[in-house]
Amino acid sequence: MSLPPILPLLPRLIAPWRVVLLALVTTLVWTAHYDRWTLASWSVPTDYRGDSLEIFARIQAAAEGNALPLQPQVISRLGAPFGANWSAYPTSDLPLVCALGWLARSVGVFAAANLALLLATVSAALAFYGCARWLRARWEWAFAGALLFAFTFQTFSRGLPHLFLVFAWTVPPALLACGFVATSRRLQLRSGSGMFCVAIAAVIGVSNPYTLFLFLQLLAWALVAQWLGARRRENFRVGLAALATAVLAFLIVESHVWLFASDTGTASPLVRNYGATERYALKPIELFLPPAGHRWDALAFFGHRYVRWSEWRNGEPFTPYLGLVGIVGFAWLALTTLRAILRRRRLPGLALPAGWVLAFASVGGLTNVMAFFTGLIVFRATNRFSIFVSAVVLLFLAAKMSRWWRERRVRQTWALAPAWWQAGSFAAAALVSVVGLVDQLPRAPGRAKLERIAQRLAADRELGTLLEGRLPKGAMVFQLPVMMFPEVGSRGQLGDYEHFRPFLATSSLRFNYGALKGRSRGRWQREVDALPTQELVRRIEQYGFAALYLNRLGFADGGEKILGELRALGRTQFIEGALGEQVVVLLEPNLTPKLPLARTLTFGHGWYSARAGEPRWAYGPGSFSYYNPTSLPRQATVLLTVSAAGPRRVSMVFNAGEKTTALIGEASQEISLQITLRPGFNRFDVQPVESAQRLTQERDQLKSFAVHATAVDFEERVAMTNRPQHDPTAESNAVTYRFLEHFLGSK
Repeated sequence: MSLPPILPLLPRLIAPWRVVLLALVTTLVWTAHYDRWTLASWSVPTDYRGDSLEIFARIQAAAEGNALPLQPQVISRLGAPFGANWSAYPTSDLPLVCALGWLARSVGVFAAANLALLLATVSAALAFYGCARWLRARWEWAFAGALLFAFTFQTFSRGLPHLFLVFAWTVPPALLACGFVATSRRLQLRSGSGMFCVAIAAVIGVSNPYTLFLFLQLLAWALVAQWLGARRRENFRVGLAALATAVLAFLIVESHVWLFASDTGTASPLVRNYGATERYALKPIELFLPPAGHRWDALAFFGHRYVRWSEWRNGEPFTPYLGLVGIVGFAWLALTTLRAILRRRRLPGLALPAGWVLAFASVGGLTNVMAFFTGLIVFRATNRFSIFVSAVVLLFLAAKMSRWWRERRVRQTWALAPAWWQAGSFAAAALVSVVGLVDQLPRAPGRAKLERIAQRLAADRELGTLLEGRLPKGAMVFQLPVMMFPEVGSRGQLGDYEHFRPFLATSSLRFNYGALKGRSRGRWQREVDALPTQELVRRIEQYGFAALYLNRLGFADGGEKILGELRALGRTQFIEGALGEQVVVLLEPNLTPKLPLARTLTFGHGWYSARAGEPRWAYGPGSFSYYNPTSLPRQATVLLTVSAAGPRRVSMVFNAGEKTTALIGEASQEISLQITLRPGFNRFDVQPVESAQRLTQERDQLKSFAVHATAVDFEERVAMTNRPQHDPTAESNAVTYRFLEHFLGSK
């Protein structure tokens, strides 16, 4: 079917009163679900734990001017004293974050987050409605489909923790743009339809990477379909322009990862592996499984059974659920497709993207083939692509139901038939909407949850006010237990990202939390965390920290041991949060603070994860990094205690300078290096000459060499803490190298 141009259809697509009605109904349903009927309730977020705290921190950083595109992503009030450099951390929806930060300056972070959640839902409804109307769906069925898509379980159930996934409004236009490229006979690059394709590609390019990844695949298939069909030059021009625009937009908005991530020797802060691509892949059965928390017990039964019987669930269970209406649409589309195949007729256009999503995203499907053979594992959670299936089946259902009612209306000849059939269509669409919404909407959070969140928020604000009243502007607060960012998991009962709470509750204080994990810039924090309390206090006061913050949930004894030791040291000025979880101890900071210098190297590329009681093994070339925060080069002695899986030679390269080769064996030995650390980041590469050996077929058994310990000393060579016992022969063969190259400038 040839697709008509879009501009002449705009009046029919966006009849004002219907669009306003749709936005109003969507807003009312959203408001009722979250119980946000009062102005005060809008300042209370729908969630205040886990990933939601990261969302708030990003909005807060944007409000403070620290998260702008094409600039280093350095959060000035985090990662003290240096600032938290998030440039190496890929950022989803950065323009949206900036817009929310601007909004937060007026209404506050939490109200801005609530408005964003509402906007995500309303925009999804309006985008679907416009696309369904373009597909010639009657307005009542486009309306019904829009409501169901806006509240589809795949996105709406995620809420604030996955705010950027809730912004699914680009999915229906993405399908429409691919349809234009594949089948339109009137598409022109400078026409309304052509500009629409390029514009939606640009928007997708700067929004969620998952949507972009699948959009690029579908657009490529649209170009293939055009090549196998009409081969219209203009379609190719539009398709290639959209493809290039989407990629270019993505590269621009994520440019900070390549332009400003200076610590090149370290691994990505996002840890992914092949196993996760199987665990988080789409499991087709979950498209049809109601969640265990479904409001109808008869349907929740199947969810509970799945929980009991399934042994391979991920952290996003049940999110692909299409809903009862969506399941009907899926079955109808599948039967229509099967009938077309048996009769050797043209397949329904919407069947093709749905089929590709199932083939690519399903566990064991093409996503795993690609991840296994190419190593592209960053898009591990392909269950999220089910939002495209939801859009497809609802668009198909809206179009089919519209056609069915339209045909029945035309066949009747009696005078009142059109009015009766129109009323019947309205009633049927309304019934489908109500049943679908009741089925898809998760259980409402309830007033009790709202009050719990408000209580935690009030306690945090009270503590923040007390802190800012006792500490000078710009004062630094050291948070315990030390936790890096992002995705480090819980520590004790302290959840990930909980350390963002005092940052959100203040506007003038700086905190050590927020340093990217695996980065030498924050290495000193992990070292200080392991010190006895007396030495810890001495160090952080020397660095200029004015207070020590403890979250009791991160300690097995609730922090009582360290609090007692602080009292014994004379640090007796305590400020405790209203809920008893957070305690702040005022310190005596040095009036002329020193910059923290790490005493060990930071492991970067090429290493297996650390295991307790074992050395850190490299499976090939391995890199280290070190951050010199001063403005001058520093002379240092670097000590490495190493061993290997059999005798082998390794070459050591410091800051891409002179290479030196050493021979190491199975017995641990110490290597001492006299080096000059330039200001900023320094990279140290160890490259084995011989290939790594696979010791067994178990995981992590491809081994080259191991590092037992590292140390960086700025005065004289000293014994390393926790140094393993050395073989006397190996100790006598310790090698000392001096790198003579001088480095200028800061990186």
